[in-house]
Amino acid sequence: MSEIITRRKLIAAGFTAAGAAGLGVAAWLADRYGLIPPDHGHIFGSGETATYAALRLLTSRHSLAREFNRSDISKVAPVKGEPPENETYHRLLAGGFADWRLKINGLVARPSAYSLAELKRFPSETHIFHQACEEGWSFIAEWAGFPLSYLLNLVGVMPQARYAVFFGFDTHGDDGDLRYVKGKWNSIDMSDAWHPQTILAYGMNGHDLPTGHGAPLRLRVPRQLGGKSTKYLSHIFVTDTVSNIGKGYGAEGVERGFSWYAGI
Repeated sequence: MSEIITRRKLIAAGFTAAGAAGLGVAAWLADRYGLIPPDHGHIFGSGETATYAALRLLTSRHSLAREFNRSDISKVAPVKGEPPENETYHRLLAGGFADWRLKINGLVARPSAYSLAELKRFPSETHIFHQACEEGWSFIAEWAGFPLSYLLNLVGVMPQARYAVFFGFDTHGDDGDLRYVKGKWNSIDMSDAWHPQTILAYGMNGHDLPTGHGAPLRLRVPRQLGGKSTKYLSHIFVTDTVSNIGKGYGAEGVERGFSWYAGI
């Protein structure tokens, strides 16, 4: 955001817009502070805009998700979905991901590709987060990895960047054109991308990340529902717009009825 938004400013803005009501106030605030989510044009766009703008105005980049103790770790961690079926993934899995690379490009000064061994040499952290699924189940696990912000600083994110987009092994565009991207992909705004608890995880509960939970690397965004924490990462794309990716809603899941912003 171009300015620090305080609760006092929010209240003042609310009084300024007092002539409007309900979603009208939310829309005014969203437009005033540039808080328009990618799915604002979707069937539930007005509600999505109200939710996103309100939560971004009321919470700062530094508001933290709850962290837990090791005694809270769930005995069972449910798995949603199957690993990628493509041949490349299974070949890399069989080789312990020695030949795997995470590519990061877009609005960065130094486009790069990193091996798993290189990523594991980054300053590491462990966090015990709750993961809640949109479908109602949840679990608590310990995740090992490094802050996404560390990688963003390393490659030099440009000031105009607004979104970090995450692609898995099963995602591709026809002839490289992201308008026709197929497979699972997602994006987060830079507020969540820079957040200190947003990590790229290569470990879970003291072991390498299990295949079912996204090996070799997955995103963990603890301030949002589990569907935002993209698994089986292969590519991060930093951009100022997602309107030219897929249908322009910011995530493959939105095209199937989910919300782009899934804050909790």
